[in-house]
Amino acid sequence: MTSPSSLTDAERERLEAAAFRRLVAHLRERTDVQNIDLMNLAGFCRNCLSNWYLEAAQAEGIALSKDESREAVYGMSYEAWKVLHQREASADQKAAFEASKPTH
Repeated sequence: MTSPSSLTDAERERLEAAAFRRLVAHLRERTDVQNIDLMNLAGFCRNCLSNWYLEAAQAEGIALSKDESREAVYGMSYEAWKVLHQREASADQKAAFEASKPTH
């Protein structure tokens, strides 16, 4: 069995990329899970992923816009996703979000 520490950099990057693609595909399928739910439970959401994607592109000198990075995660424009899938957050969701914010 191969341990993570014995992987080459190229192997590790391929595995990480595959895991990222699977996560994005899963989130595209689970449109019932709202971003606020993700934030409340995990501390990140689809917008965070798209921001991290954009930051990675910028670090590599790749020209990518915020809209393009969101489309890479959402599978469509962010505006289209909001129209099709986003619901108004409930009072409970909003309260949980406020309670989960760091206090520093």
